[in-house]
Amino acid sequence: MGFFELAMLEAVLLGALSGIVGTIVVLRKRAFFTVALTHATFPGGVVAALLGLNILLGAAVFSVVLVLIMLGISRVHRQGSQVASGVVLTFGFALGALLQSLNRGMSLQVDTFLVGSILTVSPGDIWATGVVFVAALALILVAGKELLFSSFDPQGFRVAGFRPAAIDLASLALIAATVVVAMPAVGSILSIALIAGPAVSARLLIKRVEWMIPLAVLFGILSGVGGLWFSRIFAIAAGGSISLTACALFVAAVVFDRVKRYRGERRNRGCSEAQYVAA
Repeated sequence: MGFFELAMLEAVLLGALSGIVGTIVVLRKRAFFTVALTHATFPGGVVAALLGLNILLGAAVFSVVLVLIMLGISRVHRQGSQVASGVVLTFGFALGALLQSLNRGMSLQVDTFLVGSILTVSPGDIWATGVVFVAALALILVAGKELLFSSFDPQGFRVAGFRPAAIDLASLALIAATVVVAMPAVGSILSIALIAGPAVSARLLIKRVEWMIPLAVLFGILSGVGGLWFSRIFAIAAGGSISLTACALFVAAVVFDRVKRYRGERRNRGCSEAQYVAA
């Protein structure tokens, strides 16, 4: 299998994974947490490169540490998840920049961590994405109802006898794993567009939650495959092209939603005027 075919397979898998995980991010209001992780896993990749280890392994270990730190800070009195995410975001990215500046002779360019290079992904990267994709499917199939319940009614979830910590930790771990496997393809910075964009677009277009994941998966695959093809046709960076395609789909969804609402308001106004005249 050639490099472009490998990149296309990674785009499909990562796009589908982003659709599933992005839905969890949007419904559980974890967007800023995800942004923090995309920035804060950067030093894990730098440390792994300096030690001659697998970059995904370094980013994965660092992401686990960061998730635990964020959970700890968020439980401090009068501190919330937003504060924890902000602290970790700044700390992680600053540490990565510091380590990189102290080791300017490292063979791997820092751009590789930040914006990725999907055209150079290895079979190992694709296997890692596939494993996380299967884990995401398993979580939805096994605990999908609990995820929805805890997302829309946290108090009721506790009263019903469920343990919110377990479901929260599972969702955070899945988000962290997705950020890690997205690094080789679209980088630590650009991955938030592919993870959150398809899910936000899907939520704008449909009201039924059960259809949100399939539509988000479709948008994620379109973003990955479409962005990769655009990068090939116009000879532009693949990571940026994929992220911009996801953003373009979001803009299109916003426009469609506004047009639909405007037509609905005009229709309702027309019906009200007709009823007034008839009266």
